[in-house]
Amino acid sequence: MATIYRKTDKGIDEIQTRAHRLAPRARNALILVDGQRSDDDLARLVQTEETLALLLSGGFIEPVSQTAAATPVAGAPVPAPARQIDMVLLRRIAVRLLNDQVGPAAEELSMRIERAKDLETLRPLLIAARKMIVNVRGEQAGAEYISKLSAL
Repeated sequence: MATIYRKTDKGIDEIQTRAHRLAPRARNALILVDGQRSDDDLARLVQTEETLALLLSGGFIEPVSQTAAATPVAGAPVPAPARQIDMVLLRRIAVRLLNDQVGPAAEELSMRIERAKDLETLRPLLIAARKMIVNVRGEQAGAEYISKLSAL
């Protein structure tokens, strides 16, 4: 499934004022987010998924919907779209945010997060990451970590 993204209020503000001083590549990618292009289309245009991950984790864009890869058969009932989590993107963002908040002390936990194969394995690691962030940066930073990951 492909995810469609749109700019958040923060993203619109960045386009208008450059208040957050995004790097040129990230700002160009933000301009391309229009609420109609999928993450696959955007990745081809910006040529890097990390740029989209940066915009997402920074709160500049948010998912609007997911589109199915295949067209349903005419007359067949269409099931409600299930929220499918992109594990690669989730792990990548979780590690990046953790390392940004804690630094080298998070190396071992970051490696364990990167090796997680499914959500059941990943959840306790994310809870441990939140606790580590709370110990270093405080409760607000821990809550923001989980909030950003929940938005995925």
